[in-house]
Parts: sequence; structure tokens; C-alpha cells
Amino acid sequence: MPATAAATYERTDRPARIPEVDALRGFALLGILVVNATMMASPYAGGGAVDPDATTLDQAADGVVQTLLVGKFYLLFSFLFGYSFTLQQDSAAREGASAVPRMLRRSLGLLVLGLLHAVLLYTGDILMTYALIGLVLIAARNCSPGTALRAARVVYGCASALLLLMGLGSLFMSDTEAAELTEIPTEFAALIADYRGDPASVVRANLGQLPDTLLAVPLMGGFVLAAFLTGLYCGKRRLLADTGRYVSRMRRVCVLGVVVGLPGSLFMALAAGGALGPRWILLGSVVGMVTAPALTAAYVCGMLLFTKTARGGRTARLLAPAGRMALTNYLSQSLVMALVFTAYGLALYDRVGTAAVVLGALVLYAAQLALSRQLMARCRYGPVEWLLRAVTLARLPRG
Repeated sequence: MPATAAATYERTDRPARIPEVDALRGFALLGILVVNATMMASPYAGGGAVDPDATTLDQAADGVVQTLLVGKFYLLFSFLFGYSFTLQQDSAAREGASAVPRMLRRSLGLLVLGLLHAVLLYTGDILMTYALIGLVLIAARNCSPGTALRAARVVYGCASALLLLMGLGSLFMSDTEAAELTEIPTEFAALIADYRGDPASVVRANLGQLPDTLLAVPLMGGFVLAAFLTGLYCGKRRLLADTGRYVSRMRRVCVLGVVVGLPGSLFMALAAGGALGPRWILLGSVVGMVTAPALTAAYVCGMLLFTKTARGGRTARLLAPAGRMALTNYLSQSLVMALVFTAYGLALYDRVGTAAVVLGALVLYAAQLALSRQLMARCRYGPVEWLLRAVTLARLPRG
């Protein structure tokens, strides 16, 4: 961000905040919204089965979402979660308070919010995963930056090796077993009926999927933890506080991230769309997960480099207010989508194509940017941020 832009931001915001971190959170909200909207709109969005009624335009939109968004932006939020952990430690130290009780209360608050989110609105909740795996950050709070980075590499390597073994095993399935992967699951009809039924049936459907949500914690946990630890490393080194010193390194990360991450994402999208045959679906999903961190790193560095341009500085100022209240916006996105796609409101589940869903998500994101700017001009915290901070501090926050 240009010096004048940064100065303007700091005159209107609290000095302790880092504009680049808020802008990255605001950017991450867009990717999370588009992915979650497609998941909340149709049972086919997970990639395990192909929607027989999808138009060519919808298939193309699915491919773009799978390639560029799926699996990347929850890692971006995870990285920022780890980075912000160090800022919260510093805040506790300045106030002479112990960080551990605060962080434990914060994890409990996230766990409760995540459980309510999963049961009432969207089963693909990530807050419960953050709350549980975030306990590792608390345990590792005093480690050195080098130790955090080495641990991140080990965790990522182990998680990737395990998943790749599982994915390669799917290539040894028989043709009959592989063909069953692309069959429309019988539970889809019941799921569609529940989401179109009444509010009670929506909650029942979400509760029925809750075990799968909890099982996903260890599946995604390795990559989330690796992103946490990478964010912890960057936070301890204060790398986002002065990104101007790392321009050449960030450019290299951008190039390498695209070279490694984009082919893996394309392979995942082709497999999920059925273009490679049923036995490649699982391996495609695994390869997409393993290579997603590379593309996420490219997104982070690309955005940071972009904010150093005049246009990027204006974009950062547009995104930052939404990033300051990212938790409120994240939950609000699910609320709006639940009102659109379930029996809480219009009950359009499995009735809207992916292209229209993506367009609607972009409209909602634009509205959130505008509302966030208005609210953050008047308040220090978003509503849910204020509530979580009250739980964290065990008192009402000032401001």
C-alpha cells in the first residue's frame, strides 16, 4: 500500500491494526462466500457426483470455482488466524494479562459459535475446526519462529503423504466400484426434501450431517494446523507489518505457487466434473487438497504486492473494513444463503444453477463491503467480534 494510503488508513483506524491483514481477510471472505454459496445451494457441489441437469454455463462455473477457490480460502483464513494469534498475545502482554486463559475462552467461544452455525445454518462450518486445532497454537505459543515453520512443514508433509496414499489406492478399484462413485447418492432426495420442507426439517438435515462435519476435522486438520503454524511463524517475525522488505521473495512465491498449485487444482476440477472417469475422483480431490497451499500462498503474496500499487491501495481500503468484521460477515453470509436456499425462506435448494449462485454471491459480497464500511466508520468491532471479545476478556470490551 502506498505510504499516503497507509497513513490515511491509520488516521481513521486504531493504530494497533495492520491494514494488510484486514485487507487479506476481506479478500478471503469473497472466496469463502462463493464456495459456501455453491455448497449451500446444491448437494452436487461437493464434487462426488455430477449434476445431470447442469447446463454448460453451470459446468463452466463449477470448473472455475473448483479450480480457483475450493480448498484455498479456508487456508488463507487459517494462515491469518495463526498470524493474529501473535497479535493477541502481544495485546495480553501490554495489558499485563495471561494469554492462556484468554485464548482458552476464545476457543470455547468459537466452538459454541461453530456448533450453532453448523446446526442452524451451514454444516460446512470451519469455526469448530479452528477452535479445536487452535488449542495446538496455545500449546506452541512460546516456540521460536524457526520451530513453528519446521513443524508446519512436517505436519503438511505427513498429512499430504497420508492422503496421497488413500487417493492412489482408489486407482486399484474395479470398474464397478469406481462407477458407484459417480452415482447420485440415494440420500440426496431426502436431503433436498428436508431443505425444502420447513425450519424443523432444515435443522434435522443439518444434525444428520454433523457427524460428517466432525469427521472432516482430522481430514482437514493437518492442512489447517500447517497454515496456523505458518501464520504463527510470520506473526513472530512480523512479516506482514513491513512487507516492503520482501517484494522479490513474494514475487518468487507467486510464480512458484501458481506453477505448483494451478495444475493440481485443474486436475481436481477435471476429476470432480467427471471428465477423467470415476476412479480418478478421489485422487483428484486429494491432489487438489495437497497443492492448494501453494495457490493460497500465491494469493497472499499476490494481494500483498497488489496493495503496493495505487489501485491496490484503493482496493485494500475497500476490503479492510469487511476484514475487520470478518466473523460477522462470515456468519451473515450463511444466514443470507440459508434464507435463500432452505425452508427458512425461499427454499431454492437444488433449484438454482451454479452460475446464478456465483452471481448472487458477488452481489451479496458487494453489499457486505458497503455495509462494513459504514459500520466500521462508527464502531470499533463488528457485532459478533464484540461478543467473542467479551468472552475472551471475560468482561465487556471498551469502544
